[in-house]
Amino acid sequence: MSLRICILETDVLRPELTAQYQGYGRMFEQLFSRQPVAAEFQVYNVMNGDYPPDGEKFDAYLVTGSKADSFGTDPWIQTLKAYLLKLYERGEKLLGVCFGHQVLALVLGGKAERADRGWGVGIHRYSLAAHAPWMDPEVSELTLLISHQDQVTELPEGATVIASSDFCPNAAYHIRDQVLCFQGHPEFVHDYSRALLDARQEYLGDEVYQRAVASLSTEHQGDLVGKWMLKFIGHSAKGNESAA
Repeated sequence: MSLRICILETDVLRPELTAQYQGYGRMFEQLFSRQPVAAEFQVYNVMNGDYPPDGEKFDAYLVTGSKADSFGTDPWIQTLKAYLLKLYERGEKLLGVCFGHQVLALVLGGKAERADRGWGVGIHRYSLAAHAPWMDPEVSELTLLISHQDQVTELPEGATVIASSDFCPNAAYHIRDQVLCFQGHPEFVHDYSRALLDARQEYLGDEVYQRAVASLSTEHQGDLVGKWMLKFIGHSAKGNESAA
């Protein structure tokens, strides 16, 4: 039986990138379609006020990245936070990436803010700080494409750090079998990251831009994280038995 995943999309792509990449929801569908765990998806753009109808059942809810600040006061962000808190309180499975990683930390009592280390872009390498049954296969280091200037600076109570670096100490965390979040972007591909870098070159500055572009010659492990995410969902949904 396929896992049913609700993707809460929290952004709209730049117009010049929409035709090729469509949206973050579509990127996640493509990522998960390459994994050995069967899944089906419904995408709702919460930035535009689109949410699942009452009574719709899912095995997990995934919050995507966004150019918005997770700590912003936009009405749609406040609505999303209230919605996520209700999902958490009724025991639903929650996953977050980048903005989603940060907003879930905020909802659950942690802290996210503009990082004093500046922009993180390109390929970034993390040390694995913990292992769990759904982190199969195990690795000692993790590389992911990133694009962020905000970070989770205080974890929610009960959270366990999975991946960290000097630049981003709380790069990934989970809360028991209910919440799993990553600052990096497993759904990104190199060409999309390069397009974002080119669009932000002037803002980033030449040194940061050139270093990030050079890093794109390295492979990243987005597919591995995608596999972990689906196994995490299956692990919880089947009463602590890992998905195949």
